[in-house]
Amino acid sequence: MKFFSNPSPFFFFFNFLRINADPVNRADSADTTAFAYRYETTFEATADCRDPIMKLFTLLALVASASADALPRQSPVWVRGGRDDHTHHGEAWHDATAQATYLMTEARAARLLMLKAASGKTFDELADELGLTNAYTCQLLLGQAMLNPGTVAKLKAALPGISPDDLAAMEEPPMRVFDKRIMMEPNVYRTYEAVMHYGQAIKMLINEQCGDGIMSAIDFYLDVGTTKGKQGEKRVVITLNGKFLPHIEQRLADNTLGKGPRG
Repeated sequence: MKFFSNPSPFFFFFNFLRINADPVNRADSADTTAFAYRYETTFEATADCRDPIMKLFTLLALVASASADALPRQSPVWVRGGRDDHTHHGEAWHDATAQATYLMTEARAARLLMLKAASGKTFDELADELGLTNAYTCQLLLGQAMLNPGTVAKLKAALPGISPDDLAAMEEPPMRVFDKRIMMEPNVYRTYEAVMHYGQAIKMLINEQCGDGIMSAIDFYLDVGTTKGKQGEKRVVITLNGKFLPHIEQRLADNTLGKGPRG
């Protein structure tokens, strides 16, 4: 697996592309440098991994990302360095470390979802074995929630093929992000549309029943299920159960910093 252990040739290759890039049709040198650096960073991150399958999935994720980077850049326009620039993923995608973390998480999610498929278990069945909501169970496999020590043994029993490397990674605080393209997915878009359409009513009802504040998405439970309508049709039930967090009156006497810099 020495092919994976030495990222330097890849860096020099992408640097060569940068030097010979057409400034009209290709990314400028600054963009291509970031492009090369984040791929080098990802290869370095996998160099010490003992699992060849993990390395293979990481490579596949890199290839997919390289294909996305090769696509023509689209709006929106954002400003960097005093000039207009375009990006198809947003500013965060130009951060090499964040990109490497995202790719590693996607590769791990692919492995875990393959294990789930091989087990023949549904998310509901896995959730019951783990003692979690089905949404949180799904988030665990997607790398969007942290695996607590008390749940490790249950997950190993539920998905026996899971690797020690993946378990260790799941016990670290995750980078909680989402691909903005998810908003193009009709299922997600319609849910978002429903919340937006009923947003003012939701706010008014929360304020009337709880006071001035918000629903937490941290002390929070999400569960997705179904019920049967009067005509026998299947209906979707999404339950959002979040702690109410009241806005506070910012009393000086309660501020542990006092007046702060105003002393």
